[in-house]
Amino acid sequence: MPRFSRTITAAPDDIDVLGHVNNAIWVAWIQDIAVAHWEALATAEEQAAYVWVITRHEIDYRGNVRAGETVTGETWVPEPPRGARFNRHVRFLGEDGKVRVEAVTSWALLDRASGRLLRVPMALAERFRDDKADEPSR
Repeated sequence: MPRFSRTITAAPDDIDVLGHVNNAIWVAWIQDIAVAHWEALATAEEQAAYVWVITRHEIDYRGNVRAGETVTGETWVPEPPRGARFNRHVRFLGEDGKVRVEAVTSWALLDRASGRLLRVPMALAERFRDDKADEPSR
């Protein structure tokens, strides 16, 4: 299960003054789907030993979502980690299949007890990898 997906329906509290999902909500959804992916594939021991932190977001907003509309978020890790870091790709598709938001986020692995950066163990990284070519935007 290298790719992970979930559906999200925009609630009234997610909406900004322009009548669509606020940018800060998109960032929260990016984090939520990444954490859910981690929780789905990491063992209880790994979850107790490690914590991930975001070091960078690159987000492209391609369309709007209004209250009551549903998007399908999907995430994957196309390349192996570089030391403590790897890039996670995230995409949210509207009910029509068109991309609403795309992002590449950089994450770093920390030792939960010490807070120190750790090299991502390759055996752990491989569970999250989807080395198929990144699909083009729709």
